[in-house]
Amino acid sequence: MNDEHVAINLSKAGKGNFQRGRGRLTEALWILIEWAVINNALLPVSGVRVFLLRLFGARIGRGVRCPHPFRVKFPWKLAVGDRCWIGDGVWLYNQAQLTIGADVCVSQHTFITTGSHEVATNMDLRVDPVVIEDGAWICARCIVQKGVVIGRNGVITPGSVVHKSTRENSIYGGNPVRYIRPRFE
Repeated sequence: MNDEHVAINLSKAGKGNFQRGRGRLTEALWILIEWAVINNALLPVSGVRVFLLRLFGARIGRGVRCPHPFRVKFPWKLAVGDRCWIGDGVWLYNQAQLTIGADVCVSQHTFITTGSHEVATNMDLRVDPVVIEDGAWICARCIVQKGVVIGRNGVITPGSVVHKSTRENSIYGGNPVRYIRPRFE
């Protein structure tokens, strides 16, 4: 095998376009709160989670339901609209802004990330916002990658990997995600 490329030296990878948004002390306090309360199965109460997310800068609408444990990387980079449901084991790995519209359901064990790395150069971190528009449903065990917009009233079927933006009122699924059909006949 002719190896034309040398392995990328990971010690030289940088933070790229990532910015923390808060100081290290705030981040450390959030990690403790997330571990003790937000991601705690012994506390089946949405109100406490919503209060703490807001306390750390998240913009959370009215009627948001999150009675199960889940994770949020940076609450100060999170906006959630009214009447949303966040399922058990969801991981919002939001190194950049994550905006979830109103009446959105993010089902169990879904992973949403706003970051990745430069693949061909130096492995620097690259972040881009993710937007999930009103009325969307992200079914269980999906992965939503950086820079994606899930269209209004869109559905992402279980276990899908969303690497590109989707149209409104449409059902997408698979790995990689592809258009299946309209949501409303």
